[in-house]
Amino acid sequence: MSIKIKTLRLLGDGDFSKIVGEVLRSLKIEIDKENAGDFDGLEIFNEVIGKRVITRIKISFNGFDMVFKKSSFARPEERFGSEVNRLVKKNLYLLLAENFGLEPVPYGILHGVRPTKIIQRWLGEGYGVTSHGVIDRDKISRRICSDYLTARDKAELLTEVSIRQLPILDSSDEKTCGVYVGIPFCKTRCLYCSFPAHVLPAEEKIAEFMNVLTRDIESAATSIKIYGLKVQTIYIGGGTPTALPEKFFAEMLETVHKNFYGAGVEEFTVEGGRPDTITSEKISVMKNFDVTRVSVNPQTMQQRTLDFIGRKHSVEDFIRAFKELRAAGDWKINTDLILGLPGEKLDDFKDSLEKVIALEPDDITLHALAIKRGSKLQMRISDEINRLEDFNLPSDKEVREMENFAEKILRGKKFLPYYLYRQGYSGGQIENVGWCRRGAEGIYNVQMMGERQTILGVGGAASTKVPDSINKRIQTAFNAKDLTTYLRDFEKYIARREKILSEIYQPVKTEEEGD
Repeated sequence: MSIKIKTLRLLGDGDFSKIVGEVLRSLKIEIDKENAGDFDGLEIFNEVIGKRVITRIKISFNGFDMVFKKSSFARPEERFGSEVNRLVKKNLYLLLAENFGLEPVPYGILHGVRPTKIIQRWLGEGYGVTSHGVIDRDKISRRICSDYLTARDKAELLTEVSIRQLPILDSSDEKTCGVYVGIPFCKTRCLYCSFPAHVLPAEEKIAEFMNVLTRDIESAATSIKIYGLKVQTIYIGGGTPTALPEKFFAEMLETVHKNFYGAGVEEFTVEGGRPDTITSEKISVMKNFDVTRVSVNPQTMQQRTLDFIGRKHSVEDFIRAFKELRAAGDWKINTDLILGLPGEKLDDFKDSLEKVIALEPDDITLHALAIKRGSKLQMRISDEINRLEDFNLPSDKEVREMENFAEKILRGKKFLPYYLYRQGYSGGQIENVGWCRRGAEGIYNVQMMGERQTILGVGGAASTKVPDSINKRIQTAFNAKDLTTYLRDFEKYIARREKILSEIYQPVKTEEEGD
């Protein structure tokens, strides 16, 4: 159910347009100036008086106005600016949900990508921790529900994941880093994909990319040595790295291994992604270069859906690739499934999940389909011919039923949730969750989402993030998403990465310099 309003006006203190937009989208309230709506107008007024945030809304319909008001007080221990934003969202959400008769959404006003960081910050400050060092999960869950209006089951899931991640986050210090290698190629582009990946080009262009990538890798390796960093994880992602032809794939792995791999590396991941790109030769190369974790992702086990979304591989291709990987080594194998794919019902998802579980993967990541800008799906929905209903997407209710079924089955099979993040425009307004067997947690996934550890990004569309503990922020450098731009300007991106490293770290002395 959605509600359309013809006009929207924001009044009062501050510019809250962004957070107002988040609340309206989550409750499916649309502003449509061109067509008659359910209501003529919505006026939102926010006022901050001391520690108090007051929100009033005026709803206009057929010449009549209805005015509603709510106020809340900021928590004194929290940063005031953040509290104002939270309370504006909370007040507005409650006013709209209560007076428009709207159903609450699972995460309430918790809209960020990394909600576990909130709980981990609280724990770091001692909130919810007894004098004996015991974590009071119920206290934390109740605060999430109260502060962010989340459903109790979501608050408990967030709390569980946040606590489970702590040993991994604490395994890192200021000199520990992860390395991300971006290979921005895929064999084809899926209907829902918005990743900055390119259909695999001719060998001449791949060779050009490999030359630039090698220089990027060598520069990052030099920085690691200069600043005395310790590599904990290596993650080769994309795109689909295994889409590279055999000779380029082997060359890439050898270069990565030579420059980044060492005794301190705890995890070395290759994102296989598309099972039709995984060959016996590539499996052998991965084994030879000490890869410890491989992803091979069916997304669904329904062939008609695979054909519709443009995966260009069969269910049998996935089963073949998975079994070959399992037979080849003792590495961890991750699989991905997507909830809410076009044309799929609850029974389809049940069938996919049960078939994947039967193969006994170490990690199953459940993604909610998100209609993102830049995807073929979003562009088709936005044109003059196609509409959302033409794609036969399951309802939010059915996506949540898929999720509930998955949680019940996975917990019964001794899988544990360890990794969680959220995206906008997701089916069911739920989350993406990594479920794994005990001891099979993906270290890179946790560190990358936790944003406490330096991540050095090399390759196409890669990101470098360096925590700045002094200024309490994260320094970032982004390589171009466009392949042509990256190849042309790679030296500029290397220089930017080096600049932020030099601002945070001091060079270490070599033995010769010490003497």
